[in-house]
Amino acid sequence: MVKCKLLRWILLHSLLSCFVLSLSGQSTNKLWYTQAATLFEESLVLGNGKMGASVFGGVNMDKIYLNDATLWSGEPVSPDMNPEAYKSIPAIREALKNEDYKLADKLQKKIQGKFSESFAPLGTFFIDFKHENEAQKYYRELNIADAISKVTYEIDGVTYSREYLVSNPAQVMVIKLNSNKKGALNFDINFNSLLRYKLSFVNNSLQAKGYAPVKAEPDYRGDMPNAVVFDENKGIRFTALFSVKNTDGVLSYTDSTICLKEGTEALVFISVATSFNGFDKNPATEGINDVALAEKQLTKALAMPYETLKKEHLADYQKFFGRVKLDLGKTEAPDLPTDERLKRYAEGKEDKNLEILYFQYGRYLLISSSRTPGVPANLQGIWNPYVRPPWSSNYTTNINAQENYWLAESTNLSEMHLPMMGFIKNISTTGTVTAKTFFGVQNGWAACHNSDIWAMSNPVGDFGTGDPVWANWYMGGTWISTHLWEHYVFTQDKKFLKEEGYPLMKGAVQFCLEWLVEDKNGKLITSPSTSPEAKYINSEGYEGATLYGGTADLAMIRELFIQTIKASKILKTDEDFRLRIESVLARLHPYQVGAKGNLQEWYFDWADLEPLHRHQTHLFGLYPGHHITPDKTPDIANACRRTLELKGDETTGWSKGWRINLWARLWDGNHAYKMFRELLKYVDPAGLSTNYSGGGGTYPNLFDAHPPFQIDGNFGGAAAVVEMLMQSSDNEIRLLPALPDVWKSGSVSGICARGGFEVSMIWDNDVLQHVTVYSKTGGSTNLISGDKQKHISLKKGRSIELIW
Repeated sequence: MVKCKLLRWILLHSLLSCFVLSLSGQSTNKLWYTQAATLFEESLVLGNGKMGASVFGGVNMDKIYLNDATLWSGEPVSPDMNPEAYKSIPAIREALKNEDYKLADKLQKKIQGKFSESFAPLGTFFIDFKHENEAQKYYRELNIADAISKVTYEIDGVTYSREYLVSNPAQVMVIKLNSNKKGALNFDINFNSLLRYKLSFVNNSLQAKGYAPVKAEPDYRGDMPNAVVFDENKGIRFTALFSVKNTDGVLSYTDSTICLKEGTEALVFISVATSFNGFDKNPATEGINDVALAEKQLTKALAMPYETLKKEHLADYQKFFGRVKLDLGKTEAPDLPTDERLKRYAEGKEDKNLEILYFQYGRYLLISSSRTPGVPANLQGIWNPYVRPPWSSNYTTNINAQENYWLAESTNLSEMHLPMMGFIKNISTTGTVTAKTFFGVQNGWAACHNSDIWAMSNPVGDFGTGDPVWANWYMGGTWISTHLWEHYVFTQDKKFLKEEGYPLMKGAVQFCLEWLVEDKNGKLITSPSTSPEAKYINSEGYEGATLYGGTADLAMIRELFIQTIKASKILKTDEDFRLRIESVLARLHPYQVGAKGNLQEWYFDWADLEPLHRHQTHLFGLYPGHHITPDKTPDIANACRRTLELKGDETTGWSKGWRINLWARLWDGNHAYKMFRELLKYVDPAGLSTNYSGGGGTYPNLFDAHPPFQIDGNFGGAAAVVEMLMQSSDNEIRLLPALPDVWKSGSVSGICARGGFEVSMIWDNDVLQHVTVYSKTGGSTNLISGDKQKHISLKKGRSIELIW
């Protein structure tokens, strides 16, 4: 036995040694550049899950965009804003029954409400360094292994350095400024904002107090009267405090600046807070005291030595980031700045460590943007400089908000999923009213295409001006509820399932049960229905959006029903309700394969108005769902494959992220990898627009280019790396199911599988060599790799090592 263990150790050690050697050359943890950022998409972003900072690193003038995850336009929503909307549902259903799709589209506009509110910028912080001559040896980096950014350069023989971090334990941003020559450090700090605010000097700190708009129209509505409305008596308040702690030199102050002259080292502290106190609380009259909170955070941080602040920041951050390690084998890529590295990669050249960096950067972004209860990462995470940002930087729940969290569980960041869990609870509250007033459904809750920090759940469109193709989609609550089950199935947290997950899932199911109607064949369908942002051309040549029995609707309902049935069995509750779900599930209109071999998106085999459309929501059952698989439903899986082939590979950033996962679920690692490379295509941020006809890619700072920037592609791409290496269900774990040929040898540790398992493995020459499975909660599963299978059963806290 001892000899066997020794041989195993020798084999593992020798393989790991090879992989450590492969990490020479390009870094897997650093983004670095030889020039300062001039555009937002070149800045390096930091965050503590609530406060966001976009650092430009300018030599003479450093600029930092500041955000707070809870600073949005608006105030609590009235979900009964269109109380008689539901009365139009019977007329829409009658029009559809008569195949009058034009009338159905027209009537759908009666089922619309207000637009969502917008994520707001807090402001811009400036440091003016008073340099007179040109800088040499400029270097700027972000180390995602410690969530710290640095800048160094030389002027007239003096080396200047800066170190930036945003601490979660301290809830402040700290910037350490240094010169290697005594008395050479001179700077002024100041602040401005696109919001309403006032600056003053209070208690040795620069204080900015302001408020967000009470309304900010979506940017896609264009120029319009009163697009942004401020009211000093309404909306979220904010406070930002700026303080300088110097070791030498002379500090001076005005009402708008703090100045240091002839210093050598200094610390700049930034503390921000808002009055947001929950989705249902008026932030102007029932809000948190943002001034007191910002002062408390700053006072505590100022009393701590910098090394203590940094140590606590590193301990907090690295306990999450350090859980997962990935090596993809030997790389020959030269050591280049990140922007040049992307350009080289776009030429088809190898850079395995860039692929690792992109994967880990996705994890970094989630840790940095998703640690505020009930406030998940939005379309831009927590980084936005615009009052009317692209698509309001809101929660777009027909794919984007969900894609933000595809990596949360599998990449061992389950805690970062919790803000989404809280948000689902919030939106179920407004959604209960929406179900009644917009849809005439008396039980359960619903959510639609867009939401915001106020948990808005109604269909958008400004009460009849929106096109039903994007305004009238009603399955947001159904889709988002599947995240509740995902959180349970990864963590096996039965307390969460019983007290939070299942009741919310049940409410979403109740809505679906009452929303479904019979078709002409006695099958159950949704009516009205749309497929997110896509249009059909029916047999009469009509180009429309509204139909009945859309495949995407039914796919989400199937997935949620399957999950809720399992949850009911696990909790041994609601047997009669479970039997009803099972009965309805069996009656759902089945998947249909079209004449081209594709999975039909529409009830009938109609043509797509845009055959290459970015959305592929009808493939939901393949991914992120689980009820379509190559082994259990091969015909439907093949139809999904054909659909992807017909759509092609050129698409937007977030859509590429989704398609990589879909190809991985089809066990086609080479096609998944092809699209992964395309996701990392360099995109020049100059001349940004929302024209995404040219497809997506990656900006110089590794932000996903939809375009413009949307963070969902980063998260989808990172999730896809795990899907290529491991896939799991309730009772099986597939190892290397979609391994690309180019990742011939490698290792990964710390990724998570459904069932409460953590997996580490080594592979060589495309074959699994060694796997370790650790059980967090105790349980059994089947391990599958190639043509080999092994059943394992582990007690809580135990692991098993296998030489495959």
